[in-house]
Order: sequence, then structure tokens, then C-alpha cells
Amino acid sequence: MLIDRIRSHVNISNLIFTLSLVFTVWLVWYFYKGLGGALLLAVRLVPVALALQVLIHYKQGYLYKRLPPAVNHALVALYIAIAAYAFVYFLFEYDRLAIYSQGTYTRHDLIVGLLVFLLVMELTRLDHPILFWTNVVMIVYTLYGYLFPRWLDFFWHPGETFYRVVTSCTIEFSTGIYGMYGQLALTLIAAFLLLAGVANAFNAQNAMINVVRLIARSRRLIPQTAVLGSSAIGLISGSGSASAAVVGTMTIPLMIRYGLPRTFAAAVETSASMGGIIDPPMMGAAAFIMAEYLGVPYWDIVLRGFGFSFIYYISIGVAIYLVSVRLLPRDRIDKPRVPLYQKVTTAIFFASVAYLIILMGFLRMGELRAAVNTASWMFGVLVAVFLYFKYVRKDPALAAETLFASIRRGIETHAEMTSYLTELLATLGIMIGLFTITGFILRMGAMLLDIGAWNIVAMILMAWVFGWLIGTGLPPTATYIVGAVIIVPPMTKLGINPWVAHFFVFFLSIWGELSPPTSLTAAVCARIANASFMRTMWQALKLCLPITIITFALFTRSNLVVKPGWAQIGDILLVTTGTCGVAFAVFGQCIRNVWGNILARILIALVSLVTLFHPNDKLVWATGAITLLAVIWAIRRHNLISLPKAASAPETQEGAPAQSEDLDGVVAEARRDIA
Repeated sequence: MLIDRIRSHVNISNLIFTLSLVFTVWLVWYFYKGLGGALLLAVRLVPVALALQVLIHYKQGYLYKRLPPAVNHALVALYIAIAAYAFVYFLFEYDRLAIYSQGTYTRHDLIVGLLVFLLVMELTRLDHPILFWTNVVMIVYTLYGYLFPRWLDFFWHPGETFYRVVTSCTIEFSTGIYGMYGQLALTLIAAFLLLAGVANAFNAQNAMINVVRLIARSRRLIPQTAVLGSSAIGLISGSGSASAAVVGTMTIPLMIRYGLPRTFAAAVETSASMGGIIDPPMMGAAAFIMAEYLGVPYWDIVLRGFGFSFIYYISIGVAIYLVSVRLLPRDRIDKPRVPLYQKVTTAIFFASVAYLIILMGFLRMGELRAAVNTASWMFGVLVAVFLYFKYVRKDPALAAETLFASIRRGIETHAEMTSYLTELLATLGIMIGLFTITGFILRMGAMLLDIGAWNIVAMILMAWVFGWLIGTGLPPTATYIVGAVIIVPPMTKLGINPWVAHFFVFFLSIWGELSPPTSLTAAVCARIANASFMRTMWQALKLCLPITIITFALFTRSNLVVKPGWAQIGDILLVTTGTCGVAFAVFGQCIRNVWGNILARILIALVSLVTLFHPNDKLVWATGAITLLAVIWAIRRHNLISLPKAASAPETQEGAPAQSEDLDGVVAEARRDIA
């Protein structure tokens, strides 16, 4: 009987939970003690992260669906064995490899490093195929760069040995899989992801969305629940696709039910969710890496992120409202009933975010310790509230919940997101390491310098095109890292402020996530809505114009990032006014006559663009005032003359949209993403 009971608990789910528990407890212990440093932590936990990702893939379905089950079982066992062997080997050989054997590695060292390298590459092939093939091309280029003719000096290099490729990406530790990016994933970013894990443990995300719905008193305001809900989730998600997976499954069916076309409902949620990458204090992995590159506390990045978040959400809120006025009537809707437990949970969530900001911004506590303290406080309070509502008030909504199940869900959420990000950043470490040893970064930088010496505007446009091309194939974090090592150095050498250069690349990486064909956020929303991906993408690109505008406005309104304070607030107001003016020019209607309306929109667009991009500070305050008055007048006119053609009652609309067969897989992938 005892053996049968033990066997009943030996399964993939419990194995994942056990590894997740070890992984999370190890990280929390490190956050408080800091023993050994970030490099030792990465060497210890990267194999655990890889093993977790193998098991998570296996639980969701066979790794290789075209192969027989027995082959899948054998390969999973092999991958787990590789991760376990690497863990044990580096546990005993770390001191020798890190200190005494630099450049004199044994064959055994090389074999273990090669096995880890191949495991990372295979997981990347499963999760990020384009990034995988980029690395394959870079490996071939690293080995055979000498085959390029000498007259192609931009691409030619003497070539490197396979031994050097493997060692630089693995057992040298300073670069590649165990380098800065993998270490950052397991330290500062992992500490902030504790907040997401704790919130998910007690379903705080769903509670927030239900509370946000209380603001919608008319059908026209239903799309604004997506904006507010995504902005709230973005505080701790750091990802557009993760916000879409959490919020979109609730808001998109709601918008469709109240009369929005499927494509526009998907586009609204896409644009709202994209703000999750901008939304402080969890601004996506790229923001943490930016702090490392600039050598500043993460709070300095967050301080600038508040302004960008304000600009973005106000601007898309205006754009979405303008379209909602054309599509939806002003009918009042019934106020939803939200349980008291969800209201209390939502209040605790926002109080936790405020507590984190106080610790970092006012008490000047270190970012890592502030995140861990906030997560601990949040966890303690949520546990107490859970026990009170379940056992004292006997809330029926918690009848099926247990404290153990909630804690388990939180631990698994944190471990899954952190291990996924560790895998991604380990892969990016390989790519940047290969860029470095081939000299490609230096040659690309020299080319941008030559263009900048001729014309600085031409260099900015060239950098934007380069970043956009990268962003069409790579995720935002990868795009930012490539841009930071290739685009930023030439810009700073030509006198552009490092803050401006880095945030230019940061917004460029976000724009790349919006552009086809790789926007996971748009894919999630389109599949939830059962709408066309390309039509959703096109509508989302129009709604997300503020991202494109901010990318270039940084060069003229540089106080957004250079001087936090009153000068920053002034530029925030100017850029917000300008982006709202552009939004009206795209979506608004202020004159009934067609040609008169077109002319008015062009004039509003022109004065808005002057406010955004003219270098004369005194002039832009005058044009900003004109733009603000024009936008207020135009929105009032829009409310009067842009009435919906048909006003169907909510009951006649479809409820939840039809869902595609692979929606669950896409949503599962998106939930663990962090930009």
C-alpha cells in the first residue's frame, strides 16, 4: 500500500513542483545571503533551469510529436541526465575552471561544456526558432569567416576553432551561457518575478480585472477596461504577451459581447498589453539589462519609465475612445458584482507596488532586496487574507481553493517564468559572444560612425532600419541587446547622450515586437478573438503610434530621459499632447464635410508634429498649447458627429469568441514570457 501511494505521487507535475521548489528556495536564499556571487549562482542554477524547461515542455505535450512516445521518453531522460551531470560536474570543478584552468581546459571540460551548449540550443529551437537559426548562422560564420573574399572586408575574419566556440560560450563562464545575461536573469529579474509569482498564487490578476470593470458604466468605456487592466497587470508582468494572455482572455470576449468587431477588440488588447513592456516597476528584461549597461541603479530606469507609461496609456486611451465612439452607442450597462475578497486582493496588490516604489525611490534600498522584501510582505498579507476569507467568512468563492495549492501555483509560476527567461538570456549570451569574437560588432559600429560623420539623421534612420529588421525576427530582449552592443556605442561617440541612445534602442525593440511576423502579443489576442492576425496587427500598429513617435521624439525632447525632475515633467506633457494630437489626426472626425475634416486633421497633425520634434523650446510650448486646445475641441466635436451606424443590444451579440485549437498552447507560452 505504501509503495502504491508513493507511486501515485511520482509524476511529471510533482517532479516539476519539486524542482521549482528547490529552484525558488535556492534563489530566495541567495537574495538574502548573496553567498558566492552571481556567477556561482548561474553555474549552479542554469542546469536546474534547463531541466525545468525540458519537463515543462514534456508536460504540455511531447517534445517531438512526429516521433514515437518511447523515443520522446528516452530523449527527455537524456536531456535531464545532461542537466544533472552538468550540475554535479560544475559543483565539484567550479573552482578549478573559474580560477586555475583559464585557457587549459581538459577534454572532459570540453565535453560537458558541449553538452550544455547543445541542450541550450535545442531548447531554443523549440521556443525561439528564429533565434536558434541566427545562432547557427553565427556559428558557421565564426568557423568559416575566412572563406569570404578579402575585398568583402566587412564580413571577412580569420575564423575561430570549434574548441574556441564551445569554450567561449560555456566553460569560460565570463561570456556565453553563464555570462552577464544569465546571471541577471537569476538575480535581479528573478527577484522582481517573485511579485508575479505571489500575485498569481492568489489569482490577484483576475481580481484586478474584475475590479477595473467597475469603471465601465457605458458600452463606450468597455474597451478602456482593457487599457486599465493591462496597465495594472503590466506593473508586474514586464511583457506584452503575458499581459495579453492574462487580461485578453477576459476583456476580448467582453468587448465582442458589447458590440466591438473582433479585429478591433484584438487590436485594443494588443496595444494595451504592449504597454506592459514600458510599465514600471517591471519594465521587461531589457530595462534591467539597460541598467547594467549604463551602470546605474534600476530605480533610475524606473523613474524615467513612469513618464513613458503616462504618455503611452493616455495616448492609446484617447485613440481607443475615438474609435469606440464611432462603433459603440452610449448605452449604460449594469454594474458587475465583484466579491469583497477580490477587492481586498486588488488593494493589497496596488499597496505592494506602492511599497516597492517607496523602498526603492524614497528609502533608497537596493533593488534586489526591495523586490524580495515586497514579495515577502505581499505573500504574508495575502496568506492572512486568504485564511480569513476562507475559514472565518467562509467565502464560497474560495471553497475549492487550498492554501497549499495556492502556494504551489505561485512557486511553479515563478520557477517557470525565471527558467524560461534564463534559457532565453543564455541563448543571447551565446549570440553576443559570437558577435564579439568575430569582430562583427566593431565593423558594424564603424559603418554607423561613417554614416553619422556624414549626417547624424541618416545614422539614426539607418540604426532604426537595422533594429526594425532584427525586431521582425527576434524577441524584444534580443533586439535590445543586439542594438545596445551595435547601435549605442557609435551614437555615444558622435555625442548623443547615452540615456537617449539606450532608450532609443529600447523603444525600437518594443516596436519590433509589434511588427510582423513575430508579434506574440498580437498572435495571442488574434487567436483569443478568432480574428485575422494581419488585420489585428495593422490596427494595433495604428493604435500604438505613440511607440513610434517616442522612439524619435527622444532626440528633440531629451529631458524625458536626461534630466528627471521638472524639465522631464514638461517634456512628458508636451509629448503626451503631441501624441494625442496625432492620434486624433488618425482616428478622429471634427467636421462633417469630408474635405474639411481631412484638412482639419492635417492641420492638427502638423502642429502636433511641431510640438514633438521642433528643437526650439519656447516655440513648442506655444504649439503645445494650441495642440491641446485643438484636441479638446476636436474630441468634443467627435462626440457630436461620430455616431455609430447601428446600436445592437448586448444580448444580441455573441458571447465568447470561438477559440482555435492551439490557443491553449499559445496562451501558455505567453504567460511565462517577460518581453
